[in-house]
Amino acid sequence: MPRYELCVILKAMQRPETAAVLRRTVETLLARGAVVRSLESLGERRLPYKISKHDSRHTHGGYFSVDFHASPRIVSELLDHLERDIDVLRPTVLKKDPERPQAQCCGAQAAKPKTATSR
Repeated sequence: MPRYELCVILKAMQRPETAAVLRRTVETLLARGAVVRSLESLGERRLPYKISKHDSRHTHGGYFSVDFHASPRIVSELLDHLERDIDVLRPTVLKKDPERPQAQCCGAQAAKPKTATSR
């Protein structure tokens, strides 16, 4: 399963309401067969521009990131579901590159200058 990152902006709410929205979002992912790796809060801040959503104008929002593995076919279903959620201002799903092992470059040792030895 490919690795994805869900970035959401939630409308400004109190902590219990925000937790309920995040719980709904993660449960939606799990119900569709995704494996959630992490959930990160990026803080609440002023939006770069006013967002009109569900007959309201928003100037502040909470930014969150969810790292998960899922089948590619559920991504569009997830975005449809989140677009209909009245507490989500902007959902975005990004596909993450597979992690590559960091191999040490063999040319790094050859590039080192040789030191002269004194007699």
